[in-house]
Amino acid sequence: MNIFLIGPMGAGKSTIGRMLSQELSLDFVDVDREIEERAGANIPWIFDVEGEDGFRDREEAVVDELTLKDQQVLATGGGAVLRAANRACLQSRGFVVYLDTSVEQQLERTSKDKNRPLLNSPDPQAVLEKLMLVRDPLYIQTSDLIVKTDRRHPRGVVTEIVKQLVRQGIIAGD
Repeated sequence: MNIFLIGPMGAGKSTIGRMLSQELSLDFVDVDREIEERAGANIPWIFDVEGEDGFRDREEAVVDELTLKDQQVLATGGGAVLRAANRACLQSRGFVVYLDTSVEQQLERTSKDKNRPLLNSPDPQAVLEKLMLVRDPLYIQTSDLIVKTDRRHPRGVVTEIVKQLVRQGIIAGD
């Protein structure tokens, strides 16, 4: 069983992913952390040196490899759904949960994070709104389940995901 978390930056994929993996006794893997470890550099550096295309190439290779493993909760980067190959891997190799959040909540959660190269802009809100216009339909198309995370404690989101997994027969209930 694999559970893949998708959604915009600041939706809570890493935090919720860690908690969900503990709840379900599965491994937790964060695609962005894996890319950084393999590159020996952080994401802003990769963007600076290789551009977004270079980063997306790395991301595609890592998503393909990691989605072949089993018994894990995988948190993807916000832009992973941009490439059809990633969407195909996610949809065919596990259960995909879209952690949906508003632009306002994204701004609040990412405002002090310097590890977000796409937000290095005088108007991060405009950037996030533009990203959501492109990505939201892809998140919806790719997902098996959509869960809102705005103004919610991660534990409540994890509880909702587990209930839905039981309801849909993905995992056994108690």
